[in-house]
Amino acid sequence: MVLKQCIVVREDLRLSTGKLAVQVAHASIMAMELARKEIVEEWMQEGMRKIVLRGRDEEHLFQLRSEAESLGIPAAIVRDAGLTEIPPGTVTALGLGPAPDDIMDRVTGRLSLL
Repeated sequence: MVLKQCIVVREDLRLSTGKLAVQVAHASIMAMELARKEIVEEWMQEGMRKIVLRGRDEEHLFQLRSEAESLGIPAAIVRDAGLTEIPPGTVTALGLGPAPDDIMDRVTGRLSLL
């Protein structure tokens, strides 16, 4: 089974490169923590494949989370602490998976790469 993790970042926020990198890291770890241990172990052995994608806005991230959860994909919304560039509680990213590639594509296959 080929596993991957997808991180969807809001493109409407226009985050700095550093801020974006941190939000992607948060999303990856948060979603991984929700996954079953055996899936995480297999994903790690496969090389921890990750893809970062564009999401339109906060509403889009919540729609994607709902789709993912209905398919059994671990999904975590990242809310920023608000210490630097954006207000506290701002939704910045969505972490999905790891999950099987074909199931993940049902949710993220139509999204553009970041």
